[in-house]
Amino acid sequence: MRKVLGHRLFWPVALLAALLVTNVIYSPDFLSIRVRDGHLYGSLIDIMRLGSPLLLVALGMTLVIATGGIDLSVGALVAISGAVACLNISHLTNQKDSGAVVLAVLLALAVCVALGIWNGLLVAGAGMQPIIATLVLMVAGRGVAQMITGGQIITVNSQPYHLIGGGYELGLPLSVLIAAAVLVLTGLTVRRSALGLLLESVGGNREASRLVGIRAGALTVTVYAFCALCAAGAGLMISSNVASADGNNAGLWIELDAILAVVIGGTSLSGGRFHLGGTAIGALVIQTLSTTVYTIGVPPETTLMFKALVVTAVCLLQSPAFRAKVLPGRARRRAAAVQAKPRKKEATAP
Repeated sequence: MRKVLGHRLFWPVALLAALLVTNVIYSPDFLSIRVRDGHLYGSLIDIMRLGSPLLLVALGMTLVIATGGIDLSVGALVAISGAVACLNISHLTNQKDSGAVVLAVLLALAVCVALGIWNGLLVAGAGMQPIIATLVLMVAGRGVAQMITGGQIITVNSQPYHLIGGGYELGLPLSVLIAAAVLVLTGLTVRRSALGLLLESVGGNREASRLVGIRAGALTVTVYAFCALCAAGAGLMISSNVASADGNNAGLWIELDAILAVVIGGTSLSGGRFHLGGTAIGALVIQTLSTTVYTIGVPPETTLMFKALVVTAVCLLQSPAFRAKVLPGRARRRAAAVQAKPRKKEATAP
């Protein structure tokens, strides 16, 4: 029991379970899943489908934060990706041409990766603080997206493009399968090779990593490019699902939701360690929380405050220092022991 309570994913999973129970109380058939035309439907499927773009963005954000950085421009990249793809598809004489749609998608991905490399060069090459470097693109990128769309909402009628965010494969939404595949491939890449340790090393101490021969600059540029690629994928999902590109509202505030998902998942914002599985649970918590707001009828004007209170509560419960102060008896001593472990390691380190 002690190991369960002390596990870093206990509180996020407990919050996710509590949210699901709350939804069941207000809507008894919330957990029911129906089969229609060979496809699975239901509230749980909707949570996974609507949470797929957030999961993609949060995965990229996790690796950036692992290196000690942060990327505030992912929301703008979501808007740019959808704008580039929809603009090129809208100019096609035949929007059902799969080959032309694939080229439009690849162009959108390439543009966002180039912008991600730009972020990485500002951070690793120019030595600019990550929050400042990406804040520039966060502001300018939204303007770029509106320039691409001409300040209008570009609509498309392309069935191949709609498959990305609205299609089904194997009974599940294709966006869910794409996000799950990216999660698994990213996990295998960083945990079955030395890449994950190198990223944590750069995030823990960049200068020490450089002195022992780790190419910290190249790794930093790579993770920013990967983060931009994930944001571009999320932008394609969102725009294809609604068959339109809105440069002003697409991906609005998704960067904050992604950071919250990463924090809830147990990744340290100071860098040096990360947990992709925790990020996935964090993304599900954020999306389930959004669904819960509508299910229980929280007034729209208090929605953001409600989400902030819930996220604050789970972050406090994850904090050993907070638990050491508020929990009684053995629980307090246990939390204090968890808090003292890193200090003991620092004291014994050569």
